[in-house]
Amino acid sequence: MAILPIVMHPDPILEKECEKATAFDKKLKKLLNNMYDTMIEADGVGLAAPQVGVDLQVAIVDIGDDSGTIELINPEIVESDGTQTDLEGCLSFPGLYGEVTRPSSIKVRTYNRKGKLVEFKAKDFLARAIQHEIDHLHGVLFTTKIEKYITEEELEGYEAE
Repeated sequence: MAILPIVMHPDPILEKECEKATAFDKKLKKLLNNMYDTMIEADGVGLAAPQVGVDLQVAIVDIGDDSGTIELINPEIVESDGTQTDLEGCLSFPGLYGEVTRPSSIKVRTYNRKGKLVEFKAKDFLARAIQHEIDHLHGVLFTTKIEKYITEEELEGYEAE
């Protein structure tokens, strides 16, 4: 597979409502595979198509636990509950971190790479990562939701917790 260049802010594609994916073909599968390799290479837990310059509602999330790799195609959050405030960063904003409040539990309706509609629930960090990537597909950046920016020094304290 290929490692794709990650688009950095302020590229306009990052603030654009992406087009819905309509073709569940080899091209989409290749994009998903390349996005996965790119995310792993960049040491990320999620990556959205606009972050690699592709105007499609496609994202992947893999937080490194038993949930495995989650592929999101035209995803929507159909239910949410609770709140959680935690640290977020973004591959399109290297070195920038902040505290963001999001629902702690979500139910997602999305398509898989074969075009089959699936629903699943996610909570805690997985829910946060999925919401961050879905935001990307609608041109919403985490910087618009940051309540408190975290410095590099404060980041070390976060990691120690």
